[in-house]
Amino acid sequence: MKSSRTIRSATIIAAAVGALVLAGCSSSGGGGGDDVTLEFVQSGDAAQGGGYAALAKKYEKETGVKVKVVEVPSDDLRTRLRTASQANDLPALAAAPDADPAWTDRMLDLTDISKDAKVLPALQVEDPEDGKVKALPTTLTGVGMFLNKTLWDEAGVEYPTSLDQKWTWDEYVQKATEVVDKTDAEFGAVMDSSAHRLRAFMFEFGSQGVTEQSDGTWALDAEGEKALEYFKKLNDAGFMPKAVWAAGDDPSATFKSGRVAGYMSGVWQIADFQANIKDFDWVSVPLPQQPVRSTNYGAASWIVAYDGTGVEKETLDFVKWMYQPENYKEYCEISGCLPAIDGVDITYKDDAYAFDLYNGEIAESPEIAARQTVDGLKNSYTGLAIDSEPLKDETIKYLNGEQSLEQTVKNIDTVSTEQMK
Repeated sequence: MKSSRTIRSATIIAAAVGALVLAGCSSSGGGGGDDVTLEFVQSGDAAQGGGYAALAKKYEKETGVKVKVVEVPSDDLRTRLRTASQANDLPALAAAPDADPAWTDRMLDLTDISKDAKVLPALQVEDPEDGKVKALPTTLTGVGMFLNKTLWDEAGVEYPTSLDQKWTWDEYVQKATEVVDKTDAEFGAVMDSSAHRLRAFMFEFGSQGVTEQSDGTWALDAEGEKALEYFKKLNDAGFMPKAVWAAGDDPSATFKSGRVAGYMSGVWQIADFQANIKDFDWVSVPLPQQPVRSTNYGAASWIVAYDGTGVEKETLDFVKWMYQPENYKEYCEISGCLPAIDGVDITYKDDAYAFDLYNGEIAESPEIAARQTVDGLKNSYTGLAIDSEPLKDETIKYLNGEQSLEQTVKNIDTVSTEQMK
């Protein structure tokens, strides 16, 4: 069903033309020590406490090798790396959302590092062509629910605080509506405009998402259709701010305004909230079920290292060092992340209960909840470049009243099938 490596984007050809030219921005010199600078392209380090920056500083002190951490907006990261590949100007390494057919042939083998680091088995993704692991999960990520604790306490409305205390989406809506009615809150909830978050929402309704059918087509199931209908009702009723999905308003800023009862986002927000929310108290709580308990989880991003830069050995040395338990532990503690390797005991300075809650949600989620990021990487290895997200794109049209639910599901199925050919 999936396209082979031979049906690649033309960007591979562009990258190959200059294969003998060293990637100029990746290094200066090549003799080791003070002569080497490794360019590390990523997104979100500053927002999560600067964990990569701290490791880079520590590594230079220990080895003399400089690691230049380059911050790129998340929406631009994929394009940045693809363009760099076309220009044969890839960095030494990157924390990428997934691999890209434009540069999969340039990925260095990280198999031994993955084994030594004890990467979680579910996140050890091998290239089906040669069996090598060429991307390492940065951290484990999961979708979760945050409440404006100040608003809920002011309204006198109770909420669950542990996984032993379950609530449904119907119950959440009823309670959050009460919070809005009793306070100056404007909305009952906000959700990131992301297919990743929407999938978690659908999984909670018992959906398997968009899956391959026996005839080779891809389709959204009836439970997913029911979830989309429920989601639209929440937007149409004003329970959720429609402008977030329909017009691109910032959901995090909307929650930080202090006038939203709850926010469906993820574990990566904890460090940012700790640093930047000063006007109210927030709390992590279990996700609502309808009736399934499920998050959506996987690799937050993938560490990839590139061939043809002139600093391959130094890059692999740094990646190996970064995944040593003491260094990886330090990164997770600074950035407020869940570990993607076994045997690392993370000590969180604040809000340890929240990280425990995410781990619990992940442990109790169905198998489907871990599929997205792993499948995305596998597709990249086979030469399948997916540059659009029909689940999100068609849902936005549905929320804007541009098409019916029936047409929305049909379009999701059709575009998904075309993508996976």
